[in-house]
Amino acid sequence: MNQLDLTQESPDLPKPAKPMELYIFLDPLNPQCWELQSIVRKLQIEYGQYFSMRFVLSTKLFNLNNAAQAPNIDTENLSHPVLASVAVKAAELQGRRAGNRFLHKLQEHLLLKTKDVSSYDVLLSIAGESELDLEEFKQDFHSVNTAKAFQCDLQITREMEIDEVPSVVFFNECIEDEGVKVTGLYSYDVYQTILQEMSGEENLNRQSPPSLDELFIKYSTMATGEIASIYNISEQNAERELKKQLLQQKLERINLPGQTLWTLK
Repeated sequence: MNQLDLTQESPDLPKPAKPMELYIFLDPLNPQCWELQSIVRKLQIEYGQYFSMRFVLSTKLFNLNNAAQAPNIDTENLSHPVLASVAVKAAELQGRRAGNRFLHKLQEHLLLKTKDVSSYDVLLSIAGESELDLEEFKQDFHSVNTAKAFQCDLQITREMEIDEVPSVVFFNECIEDEGVKVTGLYSYDVYQTILQEMSGEENLNRQSPPSLDELFIKYSTMATGEIASIYNISEQNAERELKKQLLQQKLERINLPGQTLWTLK
């Protein structure tokens, strides 16, 4: 069940560079986390000047326990759900943008069911698609720094009492104020309203979306409904514009049960 509640800000959390900071808790293998990504993208496009983000991986602990009990793990041939989260943390060591690119590409393959994203070999290929330094990625995947980063995420998850993903915790720059925790998945309007209230401003300055070409350079795969939401148009109008891009051979169309995806060609 979805729920809204409040959580006290930990004194150990760094003060955000922007007026607000969003802690986004997700499991890379959870399909609902893809839906939350669409909401977060629209928030970034319209109000990105007001907040920074941190993705926190909240993989189920039983996955970790099962992995830890396996003797003499051969990582090269291993396939396990927890590896996807470890890989995201390894990618983040090449920079936050690199980590976000890797996470997005991983979720694409999960949604399209084109690859087994719990396989180490597949994660290496996704790192290549995400334009990461592969040798560095391999080293980081097995490094103590990646393990510590992952453990830090799990600690934050426990401290903020996150028991469901996706979840989002909103903090403003005043450390005395409580954070607002949104557990589960809600409509865009809910997150927008919380952002407005947490900002302390009467009206937020909403930015216009970029052109369709620029949007697909930033987010290489999107659904018709997501495009319609970003431009505040009907799905019929969105599909009409996307078909123009298809005819110009800029995009490819992928039909899935219940939705249509468009990806940069």
